[in-house]
Amino acid sequence: MRKYVRVVKLLDCYIVLDDIWIPLGESLLIEMYSPIWNKIVDGFGNHDPGSGRYNQQRSRWDVLHPGRNWALKLKNRTEAYDEIVQKIREFIEANSKLFAPDPDSS
Repeated sequence: MRKYVRVVKLLDCYIVLDDIWIPLGESLLIEMYSPIWNKIVDGFGNHDPGSGRYNQQRSRWDVLHPGRNWALKLKNRTEAYDEIVQKIREFIEANSKLFAPDPDSS
């Protein structure tokens, strides 16, 4: 049985920039906050690779979140679902400062 995380609080901030600054801002945010989908759970933004390229492994994202029909054509991962979940837990534990509640945000 899969367990889901309950979202307690979500904060959204943004800034409008010229297109030239977007890659720099994205790189800095990834480096600063180490989002799981950029560090552990690859495949979030993947698209159908097209015919002749289905010999690659299914992404971790598609193992955790099945539903993209084209991903079913890819080879199975060598990692099981539970192994990926364990890697996520280890990442969160090792980076707990990123996931700790802000003491000033009561």
